Amino acid sequence: MNSAIPKQFLLLEGRPLLMHTIERFSSFDASMHIIVVLPAEHHSLWKSLCGEYPFDIPHRVVAGGEERFHSVKAGLEAVREAAAAHGSPGQDTEDILIAIHDGVRPLVSHDTIWRCFADAEEFGNAVPFIEPADSVRILEGDNSRPVARTEVRLIQTPQVFRGSVIMNAYKHGFDPSFTDDATVAEAAGIRIHLTHGNRENIKITTPGDLAVAQTLAGLLKQ
Repeated sequence: MNSAIPKQFLLLEGRPLLMHTIERFSSFDASMHIIVVLPAEHHSLWKSLCGEYPFDIPHRVVAGGEERFHSVKAGLEAVREAAAAHGSPGQDTEDILIAIHDGVRPLVSHDTIWRCFADAEEFGNAVPFIEPADSVRILEGDNSRPVARTEVRLIQTPQVFRGSVIMNAYKHGFDPSFTDDATVAEAAGIRIHLTHGNRENIKITTPGDLAVAQTLAGLLKQ
């Protein structure tokens, strides 16, 4: 992002991105238990921002790890602790649905969240996608070849899993080929179920993405 401020704390419509993202899930279901995974060195900044931009949606903050894999694993451990603390006697993570979402995807729709939870309830997992609008080519050394875009899907989050599925998948060790939670689950032998996402659900990683998100956020309010 060419910014000294971590991207999840950059402002969208006058407030940090991460606040918008958390609000999308809280407004979908206010009873949802929200766990935010951040590098330990960012915790004090986040606490300060929550005071500067009054933000009172209940959530727990836990320290992330070296790679995305390790951060998700830390979040899952917090889920396990929360289930034990707040669940009814005998309840464990086997029976719950866990959504793992990028903090810099603040424009996920309620429809996408609903589909992911509904499909995960039925199939054990749900991973949202959109179809590419552009032509797609695959590199092969110095050459490239076209691939039918009807056979390609662009993957988003939230990726939702039954507790038993994702907890067991993350018991395996880290592999550099893991790019998201679906690849971790797939390596554990889980068949991935795809469901429709929403095109506005962009991952903000560049200044251009932030500008697009500003425009989309305004349009979605109209």
